[in-house]
Amino acid sequence: MKILIIGSGGREHALAWKMAQSPLVREVLVAPGNAGTATERKTRNIAIGIQDLDGLTALARAERPDLTVIGPEAPLVAGLADRLQAAGLSCLGPTRDGARLEGSKAFTKAFLARHGIPTAAAATVTTEAQAQAYIDAHPGPLVVKADGLAAGKGVVVAPDSGQAKAAARAMLRGAFGDAGSTLVIEECLVGVEASYIILTDGQSYVAFPTSEDHKRLEDGDRGPNTGGMGAFSPASAITPALEDIIRQTIIEPTLAGLRADGCRYTGFLYAGLMITADGPKVLEFNCRFGDPETQPVMMRLACDLVPLIEAAVCGRLAGAAVRIDPRPALCVVLASAGYPGEPADGKPITGLGEDTPECKIFHAGTRATPEGPVTSGGRVLGVAALGEDLQAARAAAYGRARAVRFQGAQFRRDIGNRLPPGDCGGA
Repeated sequence: MKILIIGSGGREHALAWKMAQSPLVREVLVAPGNAGTATERKTRNIAIGIQDLDGLTALARAERPDLTVIGPEAPLVAGLADRLQAAGLSCLGPTRDGARLEGSKAFTKAFLARHGIPTAAAATVTTEAQAQAYIDAHPGPLVVKADGLAAGKGVVVAPDSGQAKAAARAMLRGAFGDAGSTLVIEECLVGVEASYIILTDGQSYVAFPTSEDHKRLEDGDRGPNTGGMGAFSPASAITPALEDIIRQTIIEPTLAGLRADGCRYTGFLYAGLMITADGPKVLEFNCRFGDPETQPVMMRLACDLVPLIEAAVCGRLAGAAVRIDPRPALCVVLASAGYPGEPADGKPITGLGEDTPECKIFHAGTRATPEGPVTSGGRVLGVAALGEDLQAARAAAYGRARAVRFQGAQFRRDIGNRLPPGDCGGA
């Protein structure tokens, strides 16, 4: 098989690495890829950006891959899956209709309410006056979210009314462009965040290992939200009994709701959850695999990913099973100076060392040059490791992360060491 993966981040590197291991696969193309995917066996980068839907469609028509996997949210929300399917190409990823679950937080809030799926109380607003009135009526901690895509950064957790109003005003005045022309303002849920990711053919589904993301930039879950500064698997708060509740109250009602609304959803579905004292509640949906959750989850995946994706695309996922390495895994993200704002690019990267089956560096914001890899984005690398327990995985990942060098490198020192529950959710 020939596989085409769309994207350039750590998620796409991890998917390419995992899919290239399949005996069914002879070649993996990654568009545009990064300096890490450029060195993976059986893998070839093609320099077409994720926003170039015409170029990506032409590439798929020319290469005729047996399967295309769309990694990031932007091309899914823009309708790339629709284009590829219309061209008669096999593609994993929801259509534009299904991708609204990530593309519009207001749409998702209405969907959750319509289908009785637990989530935070919220209001959707489009003016500063509406935002101020809602905030005045709800003086407790609030979460202010830009409706559209903002690369994981369009969320402000506001501990008081003043900060909530300031966040709403900035978003409505263009801090995130058109993504902030509509806002969702919701109650601040208290608990432990967790990520629950499935693969579905629209009817049946398989669940991947649970995981837990660290969104905030700084140690102790402080600072601005980012796309994710690290993750580990399994999630600390999800027991087998709680996983059953998540399936029964969130995952299965969501798939049933999509079918009831006339949407055949095929692909990965990521439920960002807050595990509260009242049970799990939905913070957000993503219409693709998480990043950086993909990295530790792929380290733990003990089966061939390709047949699972094939089965999902063909509507034959019923009866499929996922095999999981019992060992936990953890990933530490190394980011550029300036992230999550404007990152410093073009900085040479050294000290990468050699990968092993238990510890691997996944590239994200990197670019290959004749002199070696350089930084090319906010989140640069993800160092992922398996261990006999979480602390062993943590020690291995941090041991290798500390050896990597590039100017301005920053990373959290507490991935896998959560504070007691009490922070507000926001993703």
